[in-house]
Amino acid sequence: MTTADFAKPLYEQVADRILARIESGEWADNERLPSEAELCALFGVGRNTLRHALRELAQAGAIKTVHGIGTFVADGRTAKTAQYLYGFSQEMGLAGKAVTSEILAAELIPADASLARRLEVQLGAEVAYLARLRRVDGVATALERAYLPHSLFPGLLGHDFSRESLYETLAVAYASRPERAEQEIEAALATEQVAGLLEMQPPAVALVIRRATRRADGAVIEYVESELRADRFRFYSELRLRGGLTPTLFQRLPVMTTPQGN
Repeated sequence: MTTADFAKPLYEQVADRILARIESGEWADNERLPSEAELCALFGVGRNTLRHALRELAQAGAIKTVHGIGTFVADGRTAKTAQYLYGFSQEMGLAGKAVTSEILAAELIPADASLARRLEVQLGAEVAYLARLRRVDGVATALERAYLPHSLFPGLLGHDFSRESLYETLAVAYASRPERAEQEIEAALATEQVAGLLEMQPPAVALVIRRATRRADGAVIEYVESELRADRFRFYSELRLRGGLTPTLFQRLPVMTTPQGN
């Protein structure tokens, strides 16, 4: 400990030491912490001091307490919606995260058969290709490869997308506001190249997102393939009962039973 550490109240010193173990990975996300008695013995403090430290960490969002079960390291992953259409920078900004972008590629390429189908353009049509490495709070977390019809967005790659938002540029400079999208998400092993860019130790799992985005008139304005670190994100969505599934229908569904003793 430094002189500055000793100047802190004892509970703050304990909170710092617990946080250091969490940040080092010694206590992982969602892992249950040792009991209060064990933590008191570990740090050589009384129960009141420890509880004060735990309250501070809970208020900071570093830990969470489940009544009657114990105290756990908070889930450090960022919540990402699978329900609303946001650009990456916009969504992370809403979560209070700072995003920076590194341009890996920005060039015009001809549409192959796959891109022509996804972008609904002719085979060989010019496509603006933009690949970016996205960092959240300084940590490499996502690799994005975006493809856009160049006929809709002439001069698009003249913008500096290490600083500018792609969706904002489409809306403001080209009057093409993203309106809706079709998206699929799956988990897959990251390639060696992707793992290296995202600073993951192979074998590592990435969340792969493929999305075709349309404006209000139905024209496809972007097809993007993204690979996100699975240890940095979790997805959420709001589910509602589909109109055709009425309570009467549910009453007809078979009831699953569990054999006694299991």
